[in-house]
Amino acid sequence: MIGQLTGLVGQIEGERCIVDVNGVGYVVSASTRTLGTLPQPPSVARVLIETIVREDAIQLFGFATTDERDWFRLLTTVQGVGAKVALAILSANSPGEILLAINAGDKGSLTRAAGVGPRLADRILSELRNKVAKMPGGGGTASAPGIVSGPSVENDALLALAGLGFRRAEAWPVLSKVLAENENATLDLAIRLRLKDLAR
Repeated sequence: MIGQLTGLVGQIEGERCIVDVNGVGYVVSASTRTLGTLPQPPSVARVLIETIVREDAIQLFGFATTDERDWFRLLTTVQGVGAKVALAILSANSPGEILLAINAGDKGSLTRAAGVGPRLADRILSELRNKVAKMPGGGGTASAPGIVSGPSVENDALLALAGLGFRRAEAWPVLSKVLAENENATLDLAIRLRLKDLAR
């Protein structure tokens, strides 16, 4: 199994690149985020690799970080999420954004990826919700961002902002900062401060 390639970036095209290692060109599929971090050919690069062996082919998938590779592995455990769809999700969202989306139940962030419809997004949220604590930034037993038990300013504000078109994964980081700076904020104040911050 190939776990890493270090060589000359020979070509970057579409959703893949060619890494030349001692004269052998390896075709590596990757997310647009990883491809965007690669130097222009013919520079040397190191790419983390996940090897998938099938009956008719051996496929190499490349990643710039271990976080992205770990999320690729987890996403492909979900029924209906193959390697291509997992890369599409990683192209549309960073590992941190995927974590926030799953914790917040933000289906909209997942459906931005090609090949992910509402039904598949629901399945991803359902199957991975209890597994993300083990992922980079998962935070063990700490409360998940965007998930608040019972009535609260945080939850109501998130729902209100979602109604205005903001994604939960996008709204939560700024909202949590606003509430931390204004501990006794009312719902109206929290929303107004969040919108003011967004307008900056």
